[in-house]
Amino acid sequence: MRLRTPLRRHQSRRYTGLVVGAVAVLSLAACTGSAEDAADDENSGSDSAPAAAAGSNDEEGDQVTIGFSAPAADHGWMAAITNNVRDLAEEYPDIDLQVAEGTNDVNLQISQVETFINDKVDAIVLLPFDGAAMTPVAIKAMEAGIPVINVDREFDDPNAARVTVLGDNYGMGVSAGQYVCEQAGGDKDAIVAEIAGIDSLPLTQDRSQGFEDALSECGLDVDARQAAEFTVESGEEVAANLLQAEPKIDFLWNHDDDQGVGVLAAIENAGRDEFTMIGGAGSANAMRAIQDDNSVLKATVIYPSTQGADGVKLARLLVQGKAMSDLVEVEVPRTVQLYAPVVTSDNVDQFIDSAFES
Repeated sequence: MRLRTPLRRHQSRRYTGLVVGAVAVLSLAACTGSAEDAADDENSGSDSAPAAAAGSNDEEGDQVTIGFSAPAADHGWMAAITNNVRDLAEEYPDIDLQVAEGTNDVNLQISQVETFINDKVDAIVLLPFDGAAMTPVAIKAMEAGIPVINVDREFDDPNAARVTVLGDNYGMGVSAGQYVCEQAGGDKDAIVAEIAGIDSLPLTQDRSQGFEDALSECGLDVDARQAAEFTVESGEEVAANLLQAEPKIDFLWNHDDDQGVGVLAAIENAGRDEFTMIGGAGSANAMRAIQDDNSVLKATVIYPSTQGADGVKLARLLVQGKAMSDLVEVEVPRTVQLYAPVVTSDNVDQFIDSAFES
């Protein structure tokens, strides 16, 4: 029986109130002049461009000091988060970026945010090591009049952030599952395996739920599932165990391209090539393998490593009193959720330049 209801209900619950759903929405060319200014220009008979054409959110504005804190760069995706933030800040001479050293110590990250508050920065962009633990200090910053942009790992109180920038973990699972359904071509006997990340994390649970819901739409199930730890070593160990237990697989979804390096090593060691593998997060090495077309890896699902940079860009707009030009709304949205597209050989050239290295 095809179970359509859970997919629609889960998507509706997760996406209600989201204002934006794609990375492209952060291309922030904008008109910043007022209607009165435009009218003055028109009435003056001058040859100058109207305000709508003359202004841009990317033009230099008032100096903005932004504090940024994230976990330690002990993972390719996390390293890319901070690297992309630094690269973005270099493009804007009006951004004074203060980057705290990456840490997986919650108490140290709390003290970093307290330093930003004491220094009276204009905004704080924060990817918490632990969203719940960082919530009180984020609220403290907000109460001090410093807007907080929460990235990736959510606080447990909506009042702790002015803006939240998220990837789409449930959507990753949906995208991977829909790709499997398309490739299966109606074969309801296809054997589907899954190598997840850390099972105790909500992000892993969301990815698996999305995958399961999407597969149910074409009458498929997850026949074999094991969890790894988002590391190369755990990926290789778990994949070796799964391959030994499953003599035949048609599709394998691995949640994370960093641990996917180990997964692919195990597959090669086992001499298995009868199935199609789908990756997760969108690393550059995964995309190169897709381009080369010489392994079982044929696709990966994006989990953008641009989230921190997007947060900095939004912080700049907030402090400078600007909005997002592609929207009619005159304020920066409360929530921005980025899309989770599937990358294949057909579109890999579109994504590889912004991909992170595992």
